[in-house]
Amino acid sequence: MASGFAPPKLADFLLTERLGSGTYATVYKAYRKGDSREVVAVKVVSKKSLNKTSMENLLTEIEILKAVRHPHIVQLKDFQWDSENIYLILEWCSGGDLSRFIRSRRILPERVARRFLQQIACALKFLHERNISHLDLKPQNILLSGNVLKLADFGFAQYMSPWDEQSVLRGSPLYMAPEMVCRRQYDARVDLWSVGVILYEALFGRAPFASRSYAELEEKIRSNKPIELPAGARVSRNCRDLLLRLLERDPEVRLTFQHFFSHPFVDLEHMPSAESLGKAKALVVQAVKKDQDGERAAALSLYCSSLEHFVPAIYHETDRQRKEALRQKVSQYASRAEELKALVASENRISFEEAKSATDILREMSRDQPRLLAALDVSSAAIAKVSRSTCTRGRRPRPVDVPSGSSAGGGRHGGLRHSGPVPADYREGKSACNHSIFINTLTERQDYTERLDSSPSRPLGGGMNFQLSH
Repeated sequence: MASGFAPPKLADFLLTERLGSGTYATVYKAYRKGDSREVVAVKVVSKKSLNKTSMENLLTEIEILKAVRHPHIVQLKDFQWDSENIYLILEWCSGGDLSRFIRSRRILPERVARRFLQQIACALKFLHERNISHLDLKPQNILLSGNVLKLADFGFAQYMSPWDEQSVLRGSPLYMAPEMVCRRQYDARVDLWSVGVILYEALFGRAPFASRSYAELEEKIRSNKPIELPAGARVSRNCRDLLLRLLERDPEVRLTFQHFFSHPFVDLEHMPSAESLGKAKALVVQAVKKDQDGERAAALSLYCSSLEHFVPAIYHETDRQRKEALRQKVSQYASRAEELKALVASENRISFEEAKSATDILREMSRDQPRLLAALDVSSAAIAKVSRSTCTRGRRPRPVDVPSGSSAGGGRHGGLRHSGPVPADYREGKSACNHSIFINTLTERQDYTERLDSSPSRPLGGGMNFQLSH
């Protein structure tokens, strides 16, 4: 470990404040010398503190970080060494770590936890496709840069194909899968358990096995008692389902990576990304064409599908002027979708009235045919039930104010707030009227994480926080 209080000297970087330290490494904030004054984090590893295992871990960490480039993984910019230390020059993340973020807010709203989960899942999918397991996922190893999460500290990471098994104890006990704590054979699925613990902590403010001592923690982990959510927990059905399936003690019963990435609560297809706007534009072009051709139900379906991508596109946009311009444009599409929703609902009611009249005629003709009359009663009840369901789904949501300047023509536009995941029947396109449920998404301006944009320079606890486990 770097000794004393004075940071070591590097030719190209000026090391300043110490951010954290572990068994064999210390991390400093640093500035690149010269005109750029680029801010970086430098992980200083003392050669004297390395044994064979820790040296192998360090070399694997460097190898993995050199090979990966992903928006949700901390970038290794360079590495150097001298007679005393090895230096990893890493991307600087000004927002601190996820652990401090959660503690500063006690608990996170589900929609915020979901945004963060999507980013973690996106990084894990990238790693999983390359047979890389992190093996030490915890909030302290997830850093924030603005509202973007980045996985960090790959000191325990390993190249592991899905069928590879190991028994070496790695990671932090509070986030460690039961099979690791019990020193049984384990595989890459231990990362999914850790994700479940992180999501649980984000939603409820503590890990499911929070304990006063390691002995108490080990006892809880070794127990066969199923994981339960806190009494009175208010989370969506999809969120609850994902949590309990991630936190299955038996890895053979636990959610697989494929099912995790495709789970409706994770919903990687609609996470904010650089591709969101392109997907939205492609769909809205089709919607306008169908609208012009008079195909109202198809146009409504496409407009609403485009909104599923426009909303994350707005969230992903960092330039305030472009973000506001995009809001205003999308508001026009949402307004048209509301108009089409009313027209389609009206057409459905007219069709129902016509069907009702025809049924009355048939009933009159079937007075002397009891079986046919009974069948008509059953079909009439079914039609009425469908109509009530259609009209309920087509009912205009309670109006809310949208952000200033976001509705076309500067007026008000109601019924656009959405505060939960997209219903499964909406994504499957079972009924055009179902789309009215999701038109709400446009003005999700109270999204907790957007408020981070207004103060990007306010670090949480002094910027990057490293609690190294090596």
